[in-house]
Amino acid sequence: MTADLRLSIDTDPAEWAPFWAALDEPGVELDLTEREREVRDRVRSVVGAEVAPRAVRADVDHTFVHDSVQALAVAGLGGLLVPPDLGGTGDSHVSYALAVQEISMGCPATSLVYMTQLHAAYPIITDGTPELAARYVPGLVDASVYGSLAITEPEAGSDAASLRTRAVRQPDGTYRLSGSKTFISTGDRSGVIICFATVDPASGHRGITAFVVRGDAAGLRRGMPLHKMGMHGSTTTELFLDDVHVDADHVLDGEGRGWAVLMRAVVKSRVSAAAQGVGIARASYGRALAALRLLHGAKIPDELRLGLAGLRAEILQGQLLLLATARQIDRTGTASPGQVGMMKQACTDLGWSASVEAVRLLGSYGDHRSLGVERCLRDVRITQVYDGTNEVQRLLVARDTDMSERAMT
Repeated sequence: MTADLRLSIDTDPAEWAPFWAALDEPGVELDLTEREREVRDRVRSVVGAEVAPRAVRADVDHTFVHDSVQALAVAGLGGLLVPPDLGGTGDSHVSYALAVQEISMGCPATSLVYMTQLHAAYPIITDGTPELAARYVPGLVDASVYGSLAITEPEAGSDAASLRTRAVRQPDGTYRLSGSKTFISTGDRSGVIICFATVDPASGHRGITAFVVRGDAAGLRRGMPLHKMGMHGSTTTELFLDDVHVDADHVLDGEGRGWAVLMRAVVKSRVSAAAQGVGIARASYGRALAALRLLHGAKIPDELRLGLAGLRAEILQGQLLLLATARQIDRTGTASPGQVGMMKQACTDLGWSASVEAVRLLGSYGDHRSLGVERCLRDVRITQVYDGTNEVQRLLVARDTDMSERAMT
């Protein structure tokens, strides 16, 4: 066995598509439309040629994945859920979930920046004026501007209803925002920020209001990028707002309607996180399989084969849950908080457990940087935390279950 075991799937585009295509499951493929497969295959091609080869260096050097995001945008993949009149392609949630999964397989940090662009664009599309959408959304789609979603605060955690960032309405109808945000993805360079603040702290979620804040607004300061366990190719920062001016037409859905804006937005963000979980699970499985073949040839020991078999089944289950939920949203326009929470919790937990198992199966090779499995383990952990911790998701599932039980009595 060589001490410098390397996989060319990170560096050789010619090996990328055939390798990952070999892991596609018939039970998934048969349910995809021709367009969904077309989108998936195009993303896979761009990831193999432009994204995966940069992933290792981005992780080691903490280099922001600008070039990888630009490659996806140039290929017309930056606005899958955005209407064509705003520069997108108006594709299905299934197509979008497949895209995020593929990007996550090549570079989870790139998938985080990629999906944050949609998370910033979506509230403007659904709850802003047509003029506001035309002003800001095309730049987010073509990645000429980066976006951020500013919800989390140092003392609020997962309780978004207890936000302390204040929005004070001025006599002329404009607002002044003051407060701080933390753990903001792409917060060091975002030109468009969807910021949630309260007009009345005593009103709880009824006081929350959503604002579009320009990245060059006076009074907006950005902290240095935080040091993180994983996702090194993306940036996460604090934001400080000191009497930041926001025009009245930059309020989304009206004063006090921010909670509803947020609840609509989290459907998209939780599909994104779930797709990341499945993608990283597939990557950890595929990398472990490839490494074990290099180490043992055609005869992988039975104990390891059984472990791989278990992983394959669990990943298929997670992928089917992800795509079934995305398909429901496509067909009905909605899914309950419990259904979305079940998908997010199960798929991101899968990403973690699959990465842990892949490291275990590789034994002493499990922590070798050249194999990329330890990177999967580091990158996936945060998916269980953002977009609502998985403990919060379990509470949503429990409440959904309680409602279903009451409906049956």
